Amino acid sequence: MAKKEIATPTGALEALMKMQSQGLGNVVGAQIAWLESLGDIGAEVAEFVTDRIKEDVKFQHQILECDDMDEARSLQSAFIQTAVTQYQAETGKLTDMSLKALKVPHD
Repeated sequence: MAKKEIATPTGALEALMKMQSQGLGNVVGAQIAWLESLGDIGAEVAEFVTDRIKEDVKFQHQILECDDMDEARSLQSAFIQTAVTQYQAETGKLTDMSLKALKVPHD
């Protein structure tokens, strides 16, 4: 019975294995962790945008049902304040997630 030959890695895989053997660590593991972090950031952004759209639609309904200018200004003011607060909070959250993905120490 003929002995099966074992395929040897070529190209990019060979280069990657060579880097790992030279002590550059688990490059693939780091890439996977980084991609997972990017996925988490993307999911967070999608969730935030979905929530903001719901807030926008709710506000539009409130304005359409409003028949008093003072009430309309009050609704608009509350809407803008809520939006600014939510955007500030989300920016902080995304900054923290990005720094964590890059393994940058921060406080």
